[in-house]
Amino acid sequence: MNGLDWAVLIGYFGVMVAIGFWSHRRVDDVGDFFTAGGRMPWWLSGISHHMSGYSAVMFTGYAGIAYTYGVTSYVTWSFPIALGIAIGSRLFAPRINRLRSRLGVSSPLEYLKNRYDLTTQQALAWSGMLLKIVDVGAKWAAIATLLSVFTGASLNQGILITGAVTAVYCTIGGLWADALTELGQFVIQLLAGVAMFVAVVLKLGDRHIGVFGAFDEPALRGHGEPLAGPYGTVFLLAFLFIKLFEYNGGMLNQAQRYMATRSPREAERSARLSALLWLVWPVVLFFPMWMAPLLVHAQKPDGSDAYALMTEQLLPHGLLGLVVVGFFSHTMAMCSSDANAIAAVFTRDVAPVLSRRARGWGERAGLLAARVTTVVFLGLSMAVATQVDSPAFKDIITVVIKWVAGLMGPIAIPMMLGLLRPFRRSGPTAALTAWAAGLLSFWLVNYPINWQVSGGVPLQYQVSVPLAVSLVLYVAIGWIKPEDTPERLAVIDRVNSDGGGAATVPAPGIAGDDVVGRPGPQARG
Repeated sequence: MNGLDWAVLIGYFGVMVAIGFWSHRRVDDVGDFFTAGGRMPWWLSGISHHMSGYSAVMFTGYAGIAYTYGVTSYVTWSFPIALGIAIGSRLFAPRINRLRSRLGVSSPLEYLKNRYDLTTQQALAWSGMLLKIVDVGAKWAAIATLLSVFTGASLNQGILITGAVTAVYCTIGGLWADALTELGQFVIQLLAGVAMFVAVVLKLGDRHIGVFGAFDEPALRGHGEPLAGPYGTVFLLAFLFIKLFEYNGGMLNQAQRYMATRSPREAERSARLSALLWLVWPVVLFFPMWMAPLLVHAQKPDGSDAYALMTEQLLPHGLLGLVVVGFFSHTMAMCSSDANAIAAVFTRDVAPVLSRRARGWGERAGLLAARVTTVVFLGLSMAVATQVDSPAFKDIITVVIKWVAGLMGPIAIPMMLGLLRPFRRSGPTAALTAWAAGLLSFWLVNYPINWQVSGGVPLQYQVSVPLAVSLVLYVAIGWIKPEDTPERLAVIDRVNSDGGGAATVPAPGIAGDDVVGRPGPQARG
């Protein structure tokens, strides 16, 4: 990178911070901070939903998969996400929006106290927060890895720079700042992605290789196969189920995009836009990665540096800076949205249980707590990022695929299926058992059993078994021991039908307390 590239990068950081300060004027209370007051247009919500699912892992870990196996990187990643979101646009998006508009909550997990009980809510909240710290840590490590390739900055320096800028704008402006910066990041991604696509096509033309004939080249033998290596049919089906839950709210940040729209109908439109973008746009981003073996030789065994090396070789200064900004935009979009979601969970779901004083927070105190929590979460995730290449976590793609995909199911199943009428019989016993057994099965499959199996347990079973165990137990226990009380059925009815006004939702309280409650933030649109 030269001075022009650095100017583009620094200018980008400046714009992100400016958006944060501008968004600050739109944040008056915790409802604005966490759900944009229910006033976000569906198209902005859809773009934000799409962008908050990316990170620099696509240009490192998934770039390595694309470099090694070709189009299977699309077939087993972005395609399942697109299909999962499309299904969820009818199944989950309207119901999650009603959590705000009908129940008046600001956190995706806030309704669980009434849907199940306080213990279930706390179990899902704490495990979800801890998993997100690890997940976001991997994202910081990914962008720091790319930054080191271009600038020579150390891993820790890259983590500190990216995390600090993100902390400023998302802490000041809340979800409005996240969404507006993600809109700008989408435009940057569009320009950078097209620039890289054109550069690769021109370079192939210089070597007399056509776009459609490239897969016939010896270096790309097998790269046209939709399923390859450890990414087979079982992995694809498992990932489809995982992404159905994860990208429709199971990992919390996408749920906030649905909650932020004005109505269930707009939440549905938001999801459809995001699904369309996931279906089409990753093809443009992945194409240069598929062609990378023809143009560069990766230095890392997993090929995770291939895209960065190709960018350095093919793009002139200025455009190189734009693509680097694109890397940052992906990661900052996802990490800021995660930080906002976790701040919502802690402020609305966890803090009132830990502290009697927190139950009486007014709007100003609650907003201050939300901002402090956002900074603390980002700091913890940045600390984890420095350990991503340690023996405990291994490489970035291991964290993202194995840890996040494997552990997400046990957390998301009680949360997501609890919204649906067919699962009304499943109560706290089913939810807690499914959650605990899923986490236990993840540990067994990935460690004791994996150590005993020659060659290890295949990846598709490492990520699918925990979800399958949780799903089966959640449904089976619901039928064996139904716990569909009138109070729980009332919650389900509210999120499955539209009606006037927002409900009053009691705050999470400690068992044995006297009546402790407060109205949730009211819907504004």
